[in-house]
Amino acid sequence: MSRVRVGVIGVGHLGQHHARLLAAIDTAELVGICDTNHDRAAQIAGTFGGRRVDDPRELLSMVDAVTIAAPTVSHVALALPFLEAGIATLVEKPMASSVEEADRLIRAAATGSALLAIGHTERFNPAVRAAMPLVTAPRFIEVHRLGTFPERSLDIDVIFDVMIHDLDLILALVRSDVVSIEAVGVHVLTAKADIANARLRFASGCIANITASRISRERVRRARFFQQDAYVSIDFGAQEVEVYRLDRHGARPVIQGGSVDVPREEPLRKELEDFVDAVRTGRAPGVTGQDGRAALALATRVAEKMEGHEHLSPV
Repeated sequence: MSRVRVGVIGVGHLGQHHARLLAAIDTAELVGICDTNHDRAAQIAGTFGGRRVDDPRELLSMVDAVTIAAPTVSHVALALPFLEAGIATLVEKPMASSVEEADRLIRAAATGSALLAIGHTERFNPAVRAAMPLVTAPRFIEVHRLGTFPERSLDIDVIFDVMIHDLDLILALVRSDVVSIEAVGVHVLTAKADIANARLRFASGCIANITASRISRERVRRARFFQQDAYVSIDFGAQEVEVYRLDRHGARPVIQGGSVDVPREEPLRKELEDFVDAVRTGRAPGVTGQDGRAALALATRVAEKMEGHEHLSPV
């Protein structure tokens, strides 16, 4: 396959960037744009290429692959026809509204022999890519992902909108079962939890403390990993990594380290390049349906633990 014919379903805040980036990838051909707002679809198609289609099923005969950046509640209905037809599909995170729906997507992909990728973009952040080989056996992880109040994704709480990025990443790095969870969330500006904290204990003994907020005055996106004789810090926004190690070889232990070289790249572009290459070569995508399900299942467990506290008023 020389060029992958791709359609984009949902061209709101995030989907417009799917269209922009796919149009710029040499091995992809943007052939169709679909959105419930037909004028919006026409505008994006006019800017980046492809044909506006009013019914996503029109894309079935046009594409080799689709990306879905519509609201979470519509992911299953939109993705199933493509997966069942054997068409590669990238679904933005969270992959579905429930684990049961996620399983439906995975089964459909298996039945149709279709590639299923999940849009956990932070995995493709060059800072994360640089840090992952350095995080070998973490014992304590601390993450703060704080953002200003958005005008989108208010149909889901901060766990599924924001924290799920870090749940996915931590699962990929720790590679151990979660054995206990403590969580608290607070409704501040919406009917959903706007700020939440979760403390996860893994079978390996690692503990992760994760805070996610969409009501902060400043944007903070940082993670710190502590392991024997080493400390790794990631600034997701600045795409910076620092690593410090204890060198015991001399007369006295010495701390060595500093910044790691990180090439600045747009994570979403890397994600879409990975998806297109997976379609062309037949390999698994960087984030599979099973990966997306695992993150969603853990987010669901966190949300369930939070339920007893989420109606507390902020101090």
